Amino acid sequence: MKYSDDTYGNEVASVYDGWYSEVDRHAIDRLAELTGDGKALELGVGTGRIALPLAARGVNVNGIDVSESMLDQLKVKTGAEKIALHFGSFLDLEVPGQFDLIYIVFNTIYMLTSQEDQVRCFKSVASHLTDNGVFLLEAFVPDLTRFQGNQANWVQKITDEVVQLDVGLHDAVQQTVTSQKVVLSNGNVRLYPLKIRYAWPSELDLMAQVAGLRLRDRWNDWQKTPFDSTNGKHISIYERMSDTL
Repeated sequence: MKYSDDTYGNEVASVYDGWYSEVDRHAIDRLAELTGDGKALELGVGTGRIALPLAARGVNVNGIDVSESMLDQLKVKTGAEKIALHFGSFLDLEVPGQFDLIYIVFNTIYMLTSQEDQVRCFKSVASHLTDNGVFLLEAFVPDLTRFQGNQANWVQKITDEVVQLDVGLHDAVQQTVTSQKVVLSNGNVRLYPLKIRYAWPSELDLMAQVAGLRLRDRWNDWQKTPFDSTNGKHISIYERMSDTL
């Protein structure tokens, strides 16, 4: 199987909700506050983990995803009819209109596997923001100590019935990780491939500047704890640059 933009989503769609079901209610609070009475757009909406509770709060939510399988999982859920769904890549964001909030969570920005593509995403986001709109991005802060010999192997789960392993190869020059989640169950082996390109917060800030945006806030969590160098993830909010800058 050749890896493509929709590979991860199509492979994990049927099990995604079982793996990742928890939602931080503070995330929904912050996203609702940032949208106000306007419109929000989620990049990589997936099975609706964030979009559904946000729409249930009365927020006008749009979502885009490159995986038809993920969207199919979302469409059959209660409340999905409240979300305007778009099939396609968020690389160039072929979605009509402008938005008061565009957001991308759960490290999904890293699924664009080159710096060029990540910059293109920032530019596309900027072109779809209202004058006072903001772009919110949630991502981990790279930790290179996780890799030994440019490899990483983690045991995620062991029970009497299932073993889950994460194995990956790290390219420090390209800032990419090519990995597989290996699930062993009842004598069966299932592989879930994933490729990412991580970026440092300062690099993301530069991408934003190239797109005509600037950093407004950066938090450690959805409760607005101030970010510092000891934090393992960041929630960054970008706004349009002033014409006077």
